[in-house]
Amino acid sequence: MWHDVRALNAIASALVAAVVLAFIGSGVWWVSQRPMFTLRAVTVESMFGRELQHVNKLTLRNGVVGRIKGNFFTANLEQVRIAFESVPWVRKATVRREWPDQLIVEVDEHEALGTWGEDGRLLSVKGDVFTANLAEADEDRELPALDGPEGSEKEVLARFAELRAWFAPLHLAPGKLSLSSRYAWTVMLDNGMSVALGREQDKTTLKKRVDRLVNIYPQLAALLPDGIQTIDMRYPNGLALSSAGLTIPQDASKPVGVSKSATVKKVIKSTRVKTKLR
Repeated sequence: MWHDVRALNAIASALVAAVVLAFIGSGVWWVSQRPMFTLRAVTVESMFGRELQHVNKLTLRNGVVGRIKGNFFTANLEQVRIAFESVPWVRKATVRREWPDQLIVEVDEHEALGTWGEDGRLLSVKGDVFTANLAEADEDRELPALDGPEGSEKEVLARFAELRAWFAPLHLAPGKLSLSSRYAWTVMLDNGMSVALGREQDKTTLKKRVDRLVNIYPQLAALLPDGIQTIDMRYPNGLALSSAGLTIPQDASKPVGVSKSATVKKVIKSTRVKTKLR
């Protein structure tokens, strides 16, 4: 090999290149450590230009700055992003460098739709479950209570929106919505009435049950001025209800027919009967 001039020249060139690269790398490292590249500012902005409702930019920045290690060149942007996203109300954060000594952080804020479960968590309008101060969440309006098995958040969110539209003709809105472990739906409306809708047999099951209730509800409300406590819509051609002022005939063993000509026969408090629709 020592007599191979071409091989020797190649080795020499490689060594020279390695030395040059080492010098360049050392020079870049030395320059990057100069005080002029010390991070002097971290600017927090809204990701979509909207005013942040629950995240204070100054408080957010001051709470995270102390956890940022390195300078303009060496700061780990992924770690910075994770640090910002660990703050309550922050849904998403992006971080970029701005020459020569600044980081720009854009944050997207959670928008709470309702509470989730019984452990004080919140559900956002995008179906994300997060933890934040409940007092801050419902300072403008009372939040509906939503619940369901783990992983069903977006399904419950979508169903809540549908129920809001379905009950709109009655000027009623869902105040609580729960999906049981057996995937049965129960909704409580803002007038205090709880409606059992049961499990979905197909994509139209719940809509048909709500439509039946919407059609008959004005008659039920007229017959029961004291209000309805619960309604069970799982029957194929009827319903079951309970009311503090339920009116039924003398013979309570027979189904009660509901029609505009129904008359009050007897008032029995907290009575539950099966109501057959005509």
